[in-house]
Amino acid sequence: MKLKKKIIFVLSCFLLLTFTACEKNRNKDNMVVDTPTDSIVGDDVEETEEEEIKDQKELIDLSLKPNEAGEVMILMYHNIGEEEAEWTRTPDNLRKDLLTLYEKGYRPVSLKDFVNNDMDVEAGMTPVVITFDDGNENNFRIIKNDKGEDIIDSNSAIGILEDFKEEYPDFKSTATFFVFGTNVFRQPEFLEYKLNYLIENGYDIGNHTIDHRGMKKIDDKDVIQEVIAKQVSNINKILSGYKVNTYALCYGERPADKELERYLEKGSFDGTSYENIAILNVGWNPAQSPVSNKFNSLSLPRIRASEIKVDNVGIYNWLDYFDSNPEKRYISDGIKEVITVPKVLEETINLEGLDGKELYIYGE
Repeated sequence: MKLKKKIIFVLSCFLLLTFTACEKNRNKDNMVVDTPTDSIVGDDVEETEEEEIKDQKELIDLSLKPNEAGEVMILMYHNIGEEEAEWTRTPDNLRKDLLTLYEKGYRPVSLKDFVNNDMDVEAGMTPVVITFDDGNENNFRIIKNDKGEDIIDSNSAIGILEDFKEEYPDFKSTATFFVFGTNVFRQPEFLEYKLNYLIENGYDIGNHTIDHRGMKKIDDKDVIQEVIAKQVSNINKILSGYKVNTYALCYGERPADKELERYLEKGSFDGTSYENIAILNVGWNPAQSPVSNKFNSLSLPRIRASEIKVDNVGIYNWLDYFDSNPEKRYISDGIKEVITVPKVLEETINLEGLDGKELYIYGE
């Protein structure tokens, strides 16, 4: 009897162990099955996302008449001061300019993003590039408030741009400041703070040579490279690694000798090299779209943001022109990866300028 009980006990243990092992194996099997199931779900999600990317054209609202082959204004400012003059805009007039641009559907983009065809603009809106020449104190001034604290002057260009951005968050105020010399913005005690502030807040710094040098009378390639490279070096002493790769021509001048023009784009001096992706003229008209076969980033025209002595080619003349000729104006489709162009402008597109983006032609 005792032997029988022992046999039953052993058999019971054996069956229990066998059952447990089977359960473990079954769980193992379940775990193995779960893994590829998760992968399959993940693949489905990825495929869905890819399909959505492929179908982004369906998201474009053609009733907005997108035209990413249209023209873009590059505005040129100099001083911001108390009295309006040929090269000076009052604070209130700069505010008026920004509000007018906003209400008419213009949205700022950086010069670098424009040149690289990397603009992120809301559907139906038009990009506009804002630039300031010379780096005067009234562009970026630090003053004391009533408590003796250092603050940005709300009547300087940066103060106005930042205040406007705060009031209108969808107007992402950005601008390129073309500066010359070692005393940029003319408050040496705040030089480092100002340059860092600009970069940290979405602005750019461009080259205006070390001494505001016109190029018309220069016939020496070494001199051209020196005055450009020295300013790059000057800025990089504070902003190490920052790419100073945009250049506004002083007085709009280029070398009389066309063979020397290549040194405006790239060169080196005393260990400092430069390669400009954009060279800006003084100019009187809008720039071509970066996908246009007429686009030339090394000779970009600008429009004077003034109402004095503009010879009918100032900011408000061109705003009126685009109001009357909306088909000439760049209108964003709202999708960075797609370049949308009316059929009538298909032949004007430089396919190499698409830089991997999809071209979408619509209409008749």
